[in-house]
Amino acid sequence: MNLPNKLTVLRVIMVPFFVFFMLTDVGGAANKWIALALFVIASLTDMLDGKIARKYNLVTNFGKFMDPLADKLLVCSAMICLIPSGKLAPAIVIVIIAREFIISGFRLVASDNGIVIAASYWGKFKTVFQMAMIIVLIADFGGVFDIIGEVLIWVAVALTIISLIDYVWKNRQVLTQGGM
Repeated sequence: MNLPNKLTVLRVIMVPFFVFFMLTDVGGAANKWIALALFVIASLTDMLDGKIARKYNLVTNFGKFMDPLADKLLVCSAMICLIPSGKLAPAIVIVIIAREFIISGFRLVASDNGIVIAASYWGKFKTVFQMAMIIVLIADFGGVFDIIGEVLIWVAVALTIISLIDYVWKNRQVLTQGGM
């Protein structure tokens, strides 16, 4: 297993620890900061694994498949954890997670037809904005950051929808193959 794939697996492993600190009071007030640190580190592994894979030609089908799934697991877990605090509306989380299920199903159909579909730039922008949104919402600095968080929420939702449309349109041939 190459380094980018190890970083992807590390990101998946970090998710339960992140969720633990988001949803428990074991560490008291430090929980928020521990969860935030875990989320930021996990998010940075996303950027790092892609750069390393492309720079050293270590792109694999495992990475093309698992990297987006690891991102979905991290981001969706974080958004679900933010619902009880009221920082993120359930409807927004549902829209974003619905997009992820649609894309995952789409990838599964493509995979059954021997096609591996890598993430698009729209999808990458969406992920960056979702991660930035989550960081701002977890940090909860108040003041102007509340406005920044609100803007990031709506930009993330817009990019979620745009990336879904772009993804399906660019890969629409998948829907016509394999008896669909």
